Amino acid sequence: MNFINRIGEYTLMLGGCMAKPERLKVFWKRCVDEVMNLGINSMGIVFIISVFMGMVITIQTAANIDSILIPKYTVGFTTRQTIVLEFSPTIISLILAGIVGSRISSELGSMRVTEQIDALETMGVNSKNYLILPKILGFMFILPFIVIYSMFLGIFGGWVVGTASGIITTADYVYGIQYWFEPFSITYALIKTVLFAFIIASVSSYYGYFVKGGALEVGKASTKAVIWSSIVILVVNYLVTQLLLID
Repeated sequence: MNFINRIGEYTLMLGGCMAKPERLKVFWKRCVDEVMNLGINSMGIVFIISVFMGMVITIQTAANIDSILIPKYTVGFTTRQTIVLEFSPTIISLILAGIVGSRISSELGSMRVTEQIDALETMGVNSKNYLILPKILGFMFILPFIVIYSMFLGIFGGWVVGTASGIITTADYVYGIQYWFEPFSITYALIKTVLFAFIIASVSSYYGYFVKGGALEVGKASTKAVIWSSIVILVVNYLVTQLLLID
């Protein structure tokens, strides 16, 4: 019953978020602020992870090609497919669920335990719409750009290590990237990304908004937000893959 109650609270929270903002200018500014706080500030860690994962994927692929019948461009092809279809949209989202999700949950949880949310409600402000909706919309807007950025960096990192170590030539790597490319792969990745952004922002907001107690409970809520965001992302990842890639 507790799980059902949480789903009900989560649904009601989303319903409360969807009211039209009273001041669109203020709402727009908050959305822009959330894009900066949740997205732009995460670019550094995405850069490091994407470049080195691209390098590792390239090296592992080349190391496992032990037949002269397998063409060299397979390295570039495999790197592209791995990064575009799964690494950038899914793994980066899981990593950001830990970074962004804990940030959202702890921010709202701190506001709840210090009664700032209660003060907003007393003043007649729809706190769900004012605090949560900008986070959801802002992160849904910026995460696809972060994922595209990650795709580029991952493929670039693979090229750097491949050519620098002599594993593959630039011509073979570029040919592999271009070989049998289906534009729907990008569409599929971005559809997943938008859904993951919604999950991360909304689930983390739920755990932060409804926290009860003090600083210890805020920490516990942040942990739960990361865990449940990750679980839901994995389930949705399977469902979307099943629906979009399986005929």
